[in-house]
Amino acid sequence: MHHSLTKLSHADLLLQRLNIEEAQHTQRHAIGLILPNIRSLYNVGSLFRTADSALLSEIILCGYTPTPPRKEIEKTALGAVDTVPWRYMENTSDAIMHVKAQGATVLALEMTTHSRSYTSLVKEDFPLYIIPGNEITGVDADILQCCDGAIDIPMYGVKHSLNVAIATGIAVYEAVRIYRSLYIQP
Repeated sequence: MHHSLTKLSHADLLLQRLNIEEAQHTQRHAIGLILPNIRSLYNVGSLFRTADSALLSEIILCGYTPTPPRKEIEKTALGAVDTVPWRYMENTSDAIMHVKAQGATVLALEMTTHSRSYTSLVKEDFPLYIIPGNEITGVDADILQCCDGAIDIPMYGVKHSLNVAIATGIAVYEAVRIYRSLYIQP
């Protein structure tokens, strides 16, 4: 049976979405991001927007990663800096140790000798923080040493990397899918 597809109106979409007040008080997914030395303001804005849409627990900005308020972040974040909890910690290793002390697993989003697939997350991996790499150098070796492991996304073409915001979006939505399948009854 064929159904004709009709795009939802803006009003219909608003009915399905949390408002800012609700977003600040709702139960979030036990998945966060630690962003070490992300160079691009637009990537940071895009990561905020992804974190909002995936209802992530928080973003920890580290090193020289730019922090709000910046109009370039806002241009791609589209208001998400107001709906996603975030904080700045200068030292990435300190941020990792801090969340690990609270019981979180920390996984780098990086191709390493011992990475596992981004689809392989299990109950023991949550609560989870994902660390995407810098646009040029990826996740630094000293940061990798602090992580509990690494997940990667298969590359089928000639290029062996994706834009940091795109790669993080892929990994985050798979983590959310797995988390919801484990913890949120359909």
